[in-house]
Amino acid sequence: MLRDELKRKLRQYKKLETSIRFGSRPQEDRQLVWREFFCDKDGVDPAPRYPLDRLLGMAVDQLQAVFDEYFYRVYYEYYRENGMTHNALYDPRLLSLLGLTAGAGPDEVKRRFRELAKKYHPDHGGDSDQFVELMDTYTILTRWR
Repeated sequence: MLRDELKRKLRQYKKLETSIRFGSRPQEDRQLVWREFFCDKDGVDPAPRYPLDRLLGMAVDQLQAVFDEYFYRVYYEYYRENGMTHNALYDPRLLSLLGLTAGAGPDEVKRRFRELAKKYHPDHGGDSDQFVELMDTYTILTRWR
């Protein structure tokens, strides 16, 4: 994908997120997920998760996975901000701490938690700090289930 074409696509995604999440709310209320993921300029601080040069080096299927992750997060934030809950949605940031993708379901979360619990449990030679962080993450993910 060419640089200008990718920049145009990213700007379209920014407008789309604004429309989805904020409609006509005033400018100062806007905290875009887009800023965490992307940037259409070089050398911006803090750096986004997917800088423009990194996106340009990705294959089409990798780009699609990044865009899917982004929109999952946009809709997750939309539901959260509007007081809507959906039992099939998990916080994508917490899922990434477990090494799972944004669309992971309850069975995947449980299976991954068990794998990591065995690895990090202090009784089995694991790191107690990592185990505590894992327990906190899992507790938050399963709180409303």
